[in-house]
Formats: sequence, C-alpha cells, structure tokens
Amino acid sequence: MQVSSLNEVKIYSLSCGKSLPEWLSDRKKRALQKKDVDVRRRIELIQDFEMPTVCTTIKVSKDGQYILATGTYKPRVRCYDTYQLSLKFERCLDSEVVTFETLSDDYSKIVFLHNDRYIEFHSQSGFYYKTRIPKFGRDFSYHYPSCDLYFVGASSEVYRLNLEQGRYLNPLQTDAAENNVCDINSVHGLFATGTIEGRVECWDPRTRGRVGVLDCALSSVTADSEINSLPTISALKFNGALTMAVGTSTGQVLLYDLRSDKPLLVKDHQYGLPIKSVHFQDSLDLILSADSRIIKMWNKNSGKIFTSLEPEHDLNDVCLYPSSGMLLTANEAPKMGIYYIPVLGPAPRWCSFLDNLTEELEENPESTVYDDYKFVTKKDLENLGLTHLIGSPFLRAYMHGFFMDIRLYHKVKLMLNPFAYEEYRKDKIRQKIEETRAQRVQLKKLPKVNKELALKLIEEEEEKQKSTWKKKVKSLPNILTDDRFKVMFENPDFQVDEESEEFRLLNPLVSKISEKRKKKLRLLEQQELHGKEEEEEPEGKPSDAESSESSDDEKDWVAEVRKQRRLLQQEEKVKRQEQLREDQQTVLKPQFYEIKAGEEFRSFKDSATKQKLMNKTLEDRLKLEAKNGTLSVSDTTVGSKQLTFTLKKSEQQKKQQEAEKLHRQERKAVRRSAGHLRSRPRRGRPFH
Repeated sequence: MQVSSLNEVKIYSLSCGKSLPEWLSDRKKRALQKKDVDVRRRIELIQDFEMPTVCTTIKVSKDGQYILATGTYKPRVRCYDTYQLSLKFERCLDSEVVTFETLSDDYSKIVFLHNDRYIEFHSQSGFYYKTRIPKFGRDFSYHYPSCDLYFVGASSEVYRLNLEQGRYLNPLQTDAAENNVCDINSVHGLFATGTIEGRVECWDPRTRGRVGVLDCALSSVTADSEINSLPTISALKFNGALTMAVGTSTGQVLLYDLRSDKPLLVKDHQYGLPIKSVHFQDSLDLILSADSRIIKMWNKNSGKIFTSLEPEHDLNDVCLYPSSGMLLTANEAPKMGIYYIPVLGPAPRWCSFLDNLTEELEENPESTVYDDYKFVTKKDLENLGLTHLIGSPFLRAYMHGFFMDIRLYHKVKLMLNPFAYEEYRKDKIRQKIEETRAQRVQLKKLPKVNKELALKLIEEEEEKQKSTWKKKVKSLPNILTDDRFKVMFENPDFQVDEESEEFRLLNPLVSKISEKRKKKLRLLEQQELHGKEEEEEPEGKPSDAESSESSDDEKDWVAEVRKQRRLLQQEEKVKRQEQLREDQQTVLKPQFYEIKAGEEFRSFKDSATKQKLMNKTLEDRLKLEAKNGTLSVSDTTVGSKQLTFTLKKSEQQKKQQEAEKLHRQERKAVRRSAGHLRSRPRRGRPFH
C-alpha cells in the first residue's frame, strides 16, 4: 500500500503492491508468492481486479454491491461482487465498448454501446438482444419516466429508443454537426447534450423541444489560458436541480447555474487535455474532475484545490463509490486503480476494516521499478566486472540496460568492496560525534570584517537577553542578522579605521555612552531585585546624584576630546615638517618641450598646471590648495571639519590691480608736489 499526501490530505493506493516483471511466467510468480513474504502480504482488496490489457470504463451498481468494468483484449465485461471480494462473472463481447449503463439496481439489466454502432442488452443470465443505430455512438442516457434511451454520436440527431414499446421514436434534431456527450437531470428530467462546436443544448423530453443553448466555448477562454483550437464539450454532469458542470476538450471545467448563461466558475487543469469525467461530492462541496493525467478535487464555491491524484498510468474513466471515500479508476494498464481518501468519507461497508488499517499505517517511500531486481547499465556492469554475463539468463535486457537479481548484485558489490561496512560504520560514528559536538557550548564565530564591532554587538545582545528587566518597547532587529547590513561585515571597504581623526574624536563619546548604558542596566536590575523604593525617588537614586554623575561624565569627555585634539595637531605638525624636508631635498631638472608647426607659444602656467591638477586626486588637490593658501582646514569642537576657500586671482586681475596701485601712487605724488608748491613764498617785485 502506498500513501501520498497533498495539502495534508492522505491518499491510500490499495491496488499498488510489490511489482513483478511482466516477463516472469505464472509458475515463477507462484513460486515467488510462496517464498517472498512481501509478495504474499500484498493488499489485494478485490481478487483479480484487473483486465488483460486495458480497462476502458468502470461503474458501480446502484445498490453498491457490484463493480462492473469493461476492457480489452479481447473485449469483455467483468462483474465483481464486493460482498465476496472476488469476480462474479466475465462475459466476452464482439467489439469494444464505448460506454455502458446499468438500468436496474444490480447487474440484471445492462446496456452496452459498442464502437461498431451496435447496442447490446444483457440480462442476469447473459446476452439478451442486439440492435443498431444509424451513426456511430459516443454516449447515451436513460430517461426513467418514459423508458427512453437517448443516443448521441457522429450525427446532428439524437436517437431515441423506447424500451417499453421496443421501437425507435422520432429523433431530436440539434443545430450541431456532431454530439459528444449527454446527461439527464434526475430531478426534473431535463436532457442536455454537448456538441462539437462547444455548445450545450437543453431539451424538454415531455415536449421534445429545445429550451436553451449555452455557448461554453467562449466562456472557457480566460486570460491565462492558451487556446489553439475550438473547445468542444467532452464531459457533462448534473447535480441537483440547478447545477451543471461542463468539461471541455482544452482542459477547462465550467460550473453553471441553469438560470444564467454565464458560468459561476471556470477551473483550468493546466494540462490542455480533454476532461474525461466530472463528479460531485456533496458532503464537502467538492468537484472531482479528471483528464488522462490527473484527478483534481476542488471546492465548487471558491475553486480552491482540495487535493489532487496523479496515477502512474493514463486515465480512461473515474468512478466515485457512493457515500464513501473510495475512488475507482480505469487505466491504460491491466490493473485497475483503487484509492481510499478518508477525508472524503468512511470506507464502504464491505471493506470497513480499511478505517482501522489506515490509522496504523505510516507513510512509506515509493518502491523502485522491481524490488527483487536491480537495473544496471552497461557502464555499471563494466565497473562490476560482469560484462561476460551479457546474454546469459542472469541478465535480462531492458531499455538501455539490464535487470539482474538483487542478491547477485549485493554479492558482487561486497566482493569488490569488502570494507564497505567499515566505511559505513565510520560514517555513523562521525555523525554521532558531530551530534554530541553540537550539544556543547558553541564558540562565537566573528566575521572577517569589523570583528570588534561584531563582538560589541554580540555582547550587547547577550546583556539584553540576560537582563530580567522587561519593558514594553518595540524590539529592534539585530544588525548582525539583518541582510541590509550584511555587506558591512563582509566587504573590506567597510572596515572601521580606528586611526582616523573622526574615530579618535568620537571614540570617547561612544565609550562613555556604552558605559552609561551598562550602569543604567545594572541599577535597574538591582532595583528590581530589592523591590520598589520610595515614591519620591522611583529611579533608585536621588536626582542630585544623577546630575553630578552626568556632569562628571561631561567633564571627562571634554578632557578626552581635548587630549585627542592635541595629539592630532602634533601629528599633523610632524607630517608638515617631513613634507617640507622632502620638498627641499628635491632638485628640479630642466625640461624641454617641442612646439608643433602652426601653433603659437603660450605660457605653461595655464595649460600645464590645469592638466596636472586634473590628473591628481581630490586629496592631492586639497593639499596643494592648502599649501598655496587658498584653502584652510579647521576642526570644530564636535570632531567635524570646516573648510574655507579663497578664490585665486587670474593674471589679468593681478595686472589690473598693479596698474591701479601704480596709478594711485602717481596721484598721491602729484598731490604732494602741488601742496608743496602752494606752501612756498613768492619772490620778486611786489604787485601794485
């Protein structure tokens, strides 16, 4: 028994046992059943529940006692008695069965629709009557009030065969070229047929007139679906008086209310395969829709997937056992599928022991292709040194390799590697040691970058966890575990430079803040341990003491900042002196430049200096500006930098200033000479 789970819904496969190769003879199979315990203990719910080659359709009688299935080859029908858990009878047929229906509560009245246009009636004793319809049939339904059989197929007409009168009645003429499926509502008797054009036509059997047409092909096309051809109707099912489910050939299931021409819900299987069958599960409001690959169970109100089942072989038909959680499938394989889903309902009465059995079962992994045989390729045979066995009975050719007995494989493997058990034992011991190591105290794994910062953050986090004082504050994420700051501990470009001026000026402030925080946490822990203090001083310390402590901290911080500033100034002074010595020791050598033809010689001061400045970095340019006096750098009290720039004068401005200065000097000289002449006395004759 295999157990699968999807969406926490367990599905038990009762028809899946230990696999045996098909090329084994019956004699060897019987011998294996005697020798092998696993083969003998296989769960075979119904004896010989299989077909020779393929099973096409499967149904349950109305009383739930009999399971009928048709298949090939040769074409046959098999009836299984659930009370006896064995085969009741088997009847061979002349041609393959398209579909069949039980007209009575048991197997006493059965109608078969064959693929050669014949309709065959069987009674309890066997074959009863055979007739023929004009066109190839694809589906039929039985109308109990009038005893009419409605046949649809490769024709626009719906043929009616009255079983009371024993003759054909006038057919119903539809607007479709062909009809694929049909169904009759058990509540009010409405007959519906699905056409090849993607429409559903509804007829009233009493008046034999059409009462409505639904265009399902247009409604099945959604925004996510890819349609390469016109969708046709491949499945049709009524539920109650007003609900109808329609399956299309492109893999969509449409849920309709008969009072509206628009679907309530459109469910896509996403496989693009025709829908084979649709069933309603009323207890959980589920719809079971199946194509050739998968069975999907989904809620009919919301469309949400409940669970799904994907058998190993392609599906031909699905039957839900009434009022239970058992599911029967007809596959493209000899063995028919039996699945039990406890969530859908209890086990049937004839196998009620499944409820107790499934409660004790544990989920087992899926078995390999064949449990008693190992599949090996030619390369594996070369590694094992068994290439000489090719063509012998020990190897059975299959696809791109061979099947060999699993016991022979293990023996050869042990001979090639006799120390395999010792290696396995060492691996187990190593795993046990690693498990014990994991229980020990783990060392702190610091990152490669910013180790001191990471250690500080870890210590702060540990202190927060150890502290018993709890306060209703929104918890902040840790920087070490936050992906946004992951690069800060991986990229060396983010390494904190402890020798920089900013760090040395801010470090005293950071250290004082951390010390103050630790003191506060200790005081709060002590306060919680000793209980509540007086109401005037709830913090556990008088306000004067806190103010004095804060003032002492500020004084210590100012003194530390001043000390760091003096050290920085001394270091800067030493660097300037060393730079000056290097400049004095350098000897300038003359350089010669060649002027190109057709160009005038200009001063090198403009172009050369600009080119040099452009090639230098920002740091070098700032140093050069500071050396020339156009830039001054000063530190503030909080450790930041203050830059002051002085605009550099051009040569033309300098010449203009010198000319203005010379002009002012000349005017001053003229004024002095004019004043001196006015102050001297005149000599000569007096003026009369």
